[in-house]
Amino acid sequence: MKSGSQTRLLAILLAVVTLAAFGLAIANLVQENSYDPPTDGARLTETDGRLRAYIVPKDTPADRAGIRKGDIVTAINGTPTPRMALAEREIERTGVWSKATYSILRKDNAGRVAPLDIGVILEPADRTDSQVLRFIALVYLAIGLYVLFRRWTAPKSTHFFVFCLVSFILYAFKYTGSLEGLDLVILWANIAATALQPALFLHFALSFSEDPLHRRAWRFLYPFLYAPGVVLVALRYRAIEVWSPTEKLIHRLDQTDNTYLAVYYVLAALVFWVRYQMEEQPLQRQQLKWLSRGTLLTVLPFTIFYVIPFVTNTNLPSALTKIAVLSLILLPLTFSWAIVRYRLMDVDLIFKRGVTYTLVTAALVGIYFGSIALAAEVVHKRLSESSREWGLVVAIVVTGLLFDPLKRAIQARVDRVFDQKRFDYRETLVKFGRELNAQTDLPTLVGSIVERLPETLLLTRVAVFLADDDAPGRATHFKLIASHGLSATIAVDSRHFDFGFMDFDRRGADNHIFFENPQSVLRLPETQRHTAAALDLNYYVPCRAAKREGSGLNTIAVLGLGRTGDGDFLSSEDVELLESLAGYIGIAIQNAQLYRRLEQKIFDFERLHDFNENIVESINIGVLAVDLEDSIESWNAQMEVMYATPRVDALRRPLQEVFPAEFMQEFERLRAEQGVCTLYKFRLPTPAGETRIANITIAPLLNRDFHAVGRIVIVDDITEAINMEKQLTQSEKLSSIGLLAAGVAHEVNTPLAVISSYTQMLSKQLRGDEATQARLQPVLEKITQQTFRASEIVNGLLNFARMGSVDFARVDANAMLRDTAMLLEHQLRSGRVAVEMNFDEALPAVSGNLGKLQQVAVNLIMNAKDALQDKGMGLIKIETEHTARGVEICISDDGPGMPPEVLRKIYDPFFTTKSNPKEGQRKGTGLGLAVTYGIVQEHGGTIDVSSTVGEGTVFRLVFPAMDDERTAAERQQRSVGDAASAGSGKVVHV
Repeated sequence: MKSGSQTRLLAILLAVVTLAAFGLAIANLVQENSYDPPTDGARLTETDGRLRAYIVPKDTPADRAGIRKGDIVTAINGTPTPRMALAEREIERTGVWSKATYSILRKDNAGRVAPLDIGVILEPADRTDSQVLRFIALVYLAIGLYVLFRRWTAPKSTHFFVFCLVSFILYAFKYTGSLEGLDLVILWANIAATALQPALFLHFALSFSEDPLHRRAWRFLYPFLYAPGVVLVALRYRAIEVWSPTEKLIHRLDQTDNTYLAVYYVLAALVFWVRYQMEEQPLQRQQLKWLSRGTLLTVLPFTIFYVIPFVTNTNLPSALTKIAVLSLILLPLTFSWAIVRYRLMDVDLIFKRGVTYTLVTAALVGIYFGSIALAAEVVHKRLSESSREWGLVVAIVVTGLLFDPLKRAIQARVDRVFDQKRFDYRETLVKFGRELNAQTDLPTLVGSIVERLPETLLLTRVAVFLADDDAPGRATHFKLIASHGLSATIAVDSRHFDFGFMDFDRRGADNHIFFENPQSVLRLPETQRHTAAALDLNYYVPCRAAKREGSGLNTIAVLGLGRTGDGDFLSSEDVELLESLAGYIGIAIQNAQLYRRLEQKIFDFERLHDFNENIVESINIGVLAVDLEDSIESWNAQMEVMYATPRVDALRRPLQEVFPAEFMQEFERLRAEQGVCTLYKFRLPTPAGETRIANITIAPLLNRDFHAVGRIVIVDDITEAINMEKQLTQSEKLSSIGLLAAGVAHEVNTPLAVISSYTQMLSKQLRGDEATQARLQPVLEKITQQTFRASEIVNGLLNFARMGSVDFARVDANAMLRDTAMLLEHQLRSGRVAVEMNFDEALPAVSGNLGKLQQVAVNLIMNAKDALQDKGMGLIKIETEHTARGVEICISDDGPGMPPEVLRKIYDPFFTTKSNPKEGQRKGTGLGLAVTYGIVQEHGGTIDVSSTVGEGTVFRLVFPAMDDERTAAERQQRSVGDAASAGSGKVVHV
């Protein structure tokens, strides 16, 4: 693998050498066209100080004048010519179309030597072969550049370009014999190219299509291929610089060069032919067949009609010689098609258009050289002698620039004339490939592919194989998803096919697979041969797209194609177009698959989102989420109920606008802490005016990469649990005290009764003794008073601890409260306390004991009255309401209220805040609310209290409702009577 710097250096070096060679070729052409050298056509050699004619080709000036092989030329125009240089100088001085007198010595049949003067009309040297070779040189250079630019990374492309460049130097460089600076460069460049070109060709043949292992094994032999060329260059150097460069010596070296060239060409043709016969892989076999036949078509005519006659000094008609030289053009054409296309399918294309292209090329060449000749004539007449050479160069360059667009226009016209229908189809196919990406439905996409390809390329069989992402061994596992021209059973049987030969992702895989005969595929396992034969497709083109992870391309589908309707194979242009189209198809299929996966992911995401939403909405805990700017992004249903704020009013709002300052203070405090933080039993005021007790957990909200994107707040409302806990604690406390009171009360009553009796007896005994009575009577009264108080406490304990069964009946809570208020009317009036009653007349009945429920009402009303004793004028509200929880009774006052530390102890037995301001003694037993709490619990109800210092206290009792049509009717009748007697539902006692 070449590094980037090596590749750039090689490219720069090739560019410099190519430009230098092209410039020297133009300069050489200008130099050669600057004069017409005269020639007699004979080949002379120096022998014993004289010149002997050893070859006199037919139809040359010397042959027409009568000079024969073996004649000795002693003088030309009277000037002695012992050396070849003197003869050439005299011929050049005579000039073209002038008569030169040759003095010769010729042996007759008897062996006598007779002098003879022969007049020879000198003619211009024939440059036809030189121009043909220059044309071949241009073809070599153009094809080499085309292959290099089109297939820079293809195997042997650089080697082929060097071969074409050397061939260009070999055929374009012609030394004129002046042996000056430019001519010496041309001479030695031509000599080096003559030695190098055959070796490069044979090297190319030996290394072409070899696998890297064999190429490394035979690499040490390749330098020996160039050894004969080195020897030939050394001989040329000795002949020119050391030995006397006689015409005969130069001719012998030319014969050696041509023999060397022919031998190497024949060996290369044999190498290609043998490899073609031994090759088993279909693609390389097709390639080698094309190479071997093209090489033989070049080598055989050139060797038979040019090299062999030249080496044996045999005269052949000039037409055959020119055909042999012209056949050299087939070699670069053959190799350019082989390297770029790798197929034999273009033989039909080449032969179909060969005649037309030949005629077009000939016309273009005629126009080209005619334009150059016309420009040369204009330059020769209009410009000065010093400017003629540069003017001719400019004319050649301008003509070349105009030549290429003209050639393209004619070639495009020929393409349309030959195959207008297929040309239009290809344009349609390219347009179709560009439109594929607009289709996102995979079945519709592959359906359009198998429909459009047969219409465009006139194919009888088309199939699309899709790579199975979920299957093991994905690289070789495909499934047939759409087809045209295949039998219905193929689609069913394809599930059991072995598609291992479609592994285009392996290292060194080709851009497509071609099976000339799918029924007899070589070098494939039995199962894969069965698959190829069953499908009966000739081409398999991979549809590649970028990998999901990492770099590179991945085969996601394969196009399978058969022959055309006429039974023909596709041309290389069609296959190259399919390879380009396969890229569009691969991207389109990948887009369709990604779109389908995206739709599935969206569906799964929505389903998961709904599922998660259902979970969040179903849990009995408030959940909200905020982003990094503390804006609320989520708010579940429990938060709506608990915090009394609809979701629409909370979402997208800043947290500080929704929650109170005390919560935001704690939230800001916990922001800097890591992990999960919890606020236990936090009192959270709600917009509804309530205060909820909740455990609030604040945790960071993380994404998949564990990056914080916000915070999640979980609010667990434990208000009811706290109340239940308080009630349970109170119940347990009262239960334990009740058990204690039940045992103690009876034991205490007996000594109290004895103390009271003895006190009364002692008081009676003191009636006769006034002095003693006056002294002890106050003490005895205090003992009696405290005995009664202790008895009252004991009776309260007995009532509190009484565990006996109670008879329950239907109780009208409204009537019970009215009766209680009437019983306490005198005490309330004397305490300057007003009572306001507001009853729900549709209140259902409750199940309970009327006496005990009345005791509850008495305790609460009297407590409220005692709390208002220092106010002067107070108000007690008694309200009833039917709610979802049951029958609700609310007794409130506007007294001084209770602080939290007192509120926590009001149900404790013996805890009282009442006192006698005159005597400084405690007033009350502290058992009223304890007994009330026990009665409420006994009736299955709940009692709740809220108090604000300076505003008052509210007791709220809730009892289970029991109702039927009869009770409702009776209550309705009673409520009507009460309303008639009271005048309204609101009764105030003062």
